[in-house]
Amino acid sequence: MRWCCTALLMFGVLNAGMPATAVSPEERLATGLRFRTISHQDPADFDPIPFRALHAYLEESFPRVHAELKREQVAEHSLLFTWQGSDPTLQPVLLASHLDVVPVPEGTEESWEQPPFSGVIVDGYIWGRGALDDKVGVFATLEAVENLLASGFTPLRTVLLAFGHDEELGGDHGAAAITDLLEERGVRLWFSLDEGMVIAADGALGVDKPLALIGIAEKGFLSLRMTARSPGRHSSMPRKSGAIGKLARAVTALEENPMPLRTDGVFGEMLRALAPELSFLPRLFLTNPLFSWIGHSRLSDDPTANAFVRTTTAVTMAGAGTKENILPREAWAMVNFRIIPGDTSGAVVERVRKIVGPDIELEVVRAREPSATADPGSAAYSVLREAISEIAPDAVTTPALVVGGTDSKHYGRIADDSFRFLPIRVSLSDRTRLHGVSERVAVDGYLEAISFFEALLRRGAGAS
Repeated sequence: MRWCCTALLMFGVLNAGMPATAVSPEERLATGLRFRTISHQDPADFDPIPFRALHAYLEESFPRVHAELKREQVAEHSLLFTWQGSDPTLQPVLLASHLDVVPVPEGTEESWEQPPFSGVIVDGYIWGRGALDDKVGVFATLEAVENLLASGFTPLRTVLLAFGHDEELGGDHGAAAITDLLEERGVRLWFSLDEGMVIAADGALGVDKPLALIGIAEKGFLSLRMTARSPGRHSSMPRKSGAIGKLARAVTALEENPMPLRTDGVFGEMLRALAPELSFLPRLFLTNPLFSWIGHSRLSDDPTANAFVRTTTAVTMAGAGTKENILPREAWAMVNFRIIPGDTSGAVVERVRKIVGPDIELEVVRAREPSATADPGSAAYSVLREAISEIAPDAVTTPALVVGGTDSKHYGRIADDSFRFLPIRVSLSDRTRLHGVSERVAVDGYLEAISFFEALLRRGAGAS
């Protein structure tokens, strides 16, 4: 018996001698949520033990997957499984999720309806950190493959399962290392599928049906430091404008002059897909050039909608001064831009320079360009749409833009098309639970997700 089984017993998450078949899929996920596989911002706080124990639990829980697929540990804590297809001329597909979770903010523990790492099933929900982001994807994928193996399914197309360990920090060690490894092997993917968007159970944009939002691109980002300088002196003899005043005017100018709204690209594809479902006024305001200014105004006024149609500007940090009676020589602010496809970090910096003027120093701290955009007219997109229709025939499938970041930024380097979709129905009231308090997933929704991955693999990988 490996050391990992001992680790499992130490964590108290597996009953010795209990066969995997005696445990339901929802119970397996619930148990997986008890492992504190946390990605802390400070690398010094990283704890590898929960990751090793989770690896061991997956091995115990999915014996067919571990017996019949090739399993590799990449960058020590990420996992790559290869399910060899019978036709080597076909491009592989890659299904991605991640093992890590965000920390529970200090002081919020008492606000959780169920403890964040309890991994319990209560009132028809599976509760715990990772229930939505993104152990749900790891376990649903493995459940689907385990079921297909049990049924005798053999893929024509090779299937890769990639589970990174640091997605919440950007995936620069886990998913990046997996991508580098596959690239060294000459792998070119037909498509990759990662988290990113969900089934919006409440609809949106005037559509009263559930929306299955397939992310076909994700935003980039730019962290820009703005610095204003002025001679420091005693506050009893102030100049007309000091460093803080200069910076304040620059910040105000940025907030009053947002990046231009873009309704082409991904949002345009979304409108084309939704047009038959839109009621009269939304269709008029969003698609008729004579009235589009009304729609654009409404999009800009809604923070969620605004994020889909422009590069957003957010002043997130600021600082100045050391004493109440001394004018500071320097004042600074950090501005975070989320860059929409079609814009670039260079174009953002150029626009900021024009807005704030030459007296403000600009420093690019970090930047990543927007991803490439997958083709919603491709055969791969059709496979996704058909698999969604099997579990959610009531949903309208539409391309969408992911405003956050996923591991697809790495896998997209080796994929013809890179999609971002987690087949979970999420209501408007539950969206705040993502990275928030009382994270949970409905048991019925989780079982639907397993069915989706089975349907996707049958349709996308074929059978001999």
